[in-house]
Amino acid sequence: MTKKSDIPNQSLQIPKVITRTAKLLQAISPKLATLFAAKLFTTPLKHSIPKRELHMEEKSIQTKLFIPKINKEIVIYQYGESKRKVLLAHGWSGRGTQLFKIADELLQKGFSTISFDAPAHGKSGSKTTIMTEFIASILEIEKQFGPFEFAIGHSLGGMSILNAIKQGLSIKKAVIIGSGDIIQDILDDFVLKLELKYETAYRMKIHFEKKFGVEMESYSASFAAKSVEIPVLIIHDEHDDEISVKAAYNIHRNLKKGEILITEKLGHRKILGDKKVIESILNFISN
Repeated sequence: MTKKSDIPNQSLQIPKVITRTAKLLQAISPKLATLFAAKLFTTPLKHSIPKRELHMEEKSIQTKLFIPKINKEIVIYQYGESKRKVLLAHGWSGRGTQLFKIADELLQKGFSTISFDAPAHGKSGSKTTIMTEFIASILEIEKQFGPFEFAIGHSLGGMSILNAIKQGLSIKKAVIIGSGDIIQDILDDFVLKLELKYETAYRMKIHFEKKFGVEMESYSASFAAKSVEIPVLIIHDEHDDEISVKAAYNIHRNLKKGEILITEKLGHRKILGDKKVIESILNFISN
């Protein structure tokens, strides 16, 4: 039996001033609360590059890439020199160097990696973004820096890779780590953290669908998985307190060639640097 104290607490905490503001707006007007929550939902937190990632940042060739579909510019990291390329996609509030331990091991195996700061993340411009912009970025990166043999994505990056494959990204295999799944579940969880009523999550969904002209659930990872023909390795921690492990099982059920690895005591982010996890990734793409 795993003790609660053994589980890494990596959940992003929302400041009390924000939850108080959200609840005040809810008392005044549900519409105002919905717009406030939607703004927060599309505004990632930017973090400085931690020391452990600096070697990848310093050794990478960094360039800027304009993404015509979303009219935004992002920063690209080319790490290593090899024709065998792997695309890396970070998650929400992450950055292009976040998967550095995985990238280092890939370099040792003769690969080079291409990663990026998604819109509104890291060194890339803009203040707001959403998954459709992650997907558009991935597809444009493939045009300019591909072809790629494999793609590895964490959290929202994993969801984006599955959706990008659905939209034409051509790779041999994919790895998704700590991926989310059902859009409504993600909205429900976000609203819960804001301490708002569940109805706000439904209103947010309607708001986004009107704004972007698409059904939000069509971007759920398990829905995209139905269109994915290539082998996909799903890695998720049993005690991930950001995204429930049920997302991994649901995605796996909908893949034609899915493999699943469930870890323990690694949480949502520590999992990216675990030796056994990285060994599993290397074995998966090598076989």
